[in-house]
Amino acid sequence: MRIINLPIFSVIKNHLIDYPTPINLNYFWGFGSLAGICLIVQIVTGILLAMHYTPHIDLAFISVEHIMRDVNYGWLVRYVHANGASMFFIVVYIHMFRGLYYGSYTAPRQFLWIIGVIIFLLMMATAFMGYVLPWGQMSFWGATVITNLFSAIPLVGSSIVYWLWGGFSVDNATLNRFFSLHYLIPFFISGLAIVHLIALHYHGSNNPLGIYFKIEKISFYPYFYLKDLVGWITFSIIYLFFVYFLPNYLGHPDNYIPANPMVTPTHIVPEWYFLPFYAILRSIPDKLGGVIAMFAAIIILFFLPWLNTSMIRNIEFKSISKKLFWLLLANCIILGWIGGNSVEYPFVEIGQLSASFYFMYFVCLLPLSGIVENYFIISNIKK
Repeated sequence: MRIINLPIFSVIKNHLIDYPTPINLNYFWGFGSLAGICLIVQIVTGILLAMHYTPHIDLAFISVEHIMRDVNYGWLVRYVHANGASMFFIVVYIHMFRGLYYGSYTAPRQFLWIIGVIIFLLMMATAFMGYVLPWGQMSFWGATVITNLFSAIPLVGSSIVYWLWGGFSVDNATLNRFFSLHYLIPFFISGLAIVHLIALHYHGSNNPLGIYFKIEKISFYPYFYLKDLVGWITFSIIYLFFVYFLPNYLGHPDNYIPANPMVTPTHIVPEWYFLPFYAILRSIPDKLGGVIAMFAAIIILFFLPWLNTSMIRNIEFKSISKKLFWLLLANCIILGWIGGNSVEYPFVEIGQLSASFYFMYFVCLLPLSGIVENYFIISNIKK
């Protein structure tokens, strides 16, 4: 009985068992726990892969092949890890758009949203460095192109690039530090995920109606645990389908060619989850302008709680904001499609229009739609 009364068990009981949960939550609220499961899977499989991986430019590609061919179930561990990155981003993107739709970023949950965006940034950095580790053609040239973007920064750009490389080109020092950071950052993400959960439970979960007070609540276990379990099983089926039947579908075939600094691929593209931001980068002809726009596309998410001016949290009850949200979602899909195409007509022009709408949504359309909707709400109340 004394063991049960330990603080760790009381924390688990308060946050995972007796946590008061709004009774009207739908299945979209299960993607937060799914993201946590994906993080655990990535850390466990990453540790197993690190036991057999060699971070050296002459041995990295061979060590990956060794994992695939010689290590017992090494192929399974690697495919679970490689496809797990894509599944992790799918879950997080759905989680973020759910937050946008239901206004989960508004007061009093601004801190919760900001922590989530920081986690998203660290995920992107970890995924990019992980993409470099197989040391295939796309790994090498992707690292070369992306790190070279920092050279556009005036005065200190070249110094930053040389610092990232650990020398004067993408070489062994680059691979070593990318491997170290790729292994280390997920543990920081784990810590932030715990803080994210605590921040969520401090104010309580949002709900589809967007009502903060006076909504009936029940304990998370066993009611919503079973509801989340349905999502976990469905997600696992989709995840394992890719692992067993389409393990390389979400990757790039050029990464099965050893890195060759003397041969440039005809079309250098990042992983699919970076494509919308890659499209924004390429939509501006100026290199520095493109880099600023790409980072601004992520940084603007930090200011979202203050850009929203609407009195109502849930978009479901706001006709203008609802239409704009679906336009934003369609626009992000278009940006992803543009990022995977070559830089030529009409992809450049479509990318520029889509990038313009992306920023216009957050800077102009979202605040203005809130002001207009507030006017109609006040007018109806007065009537």
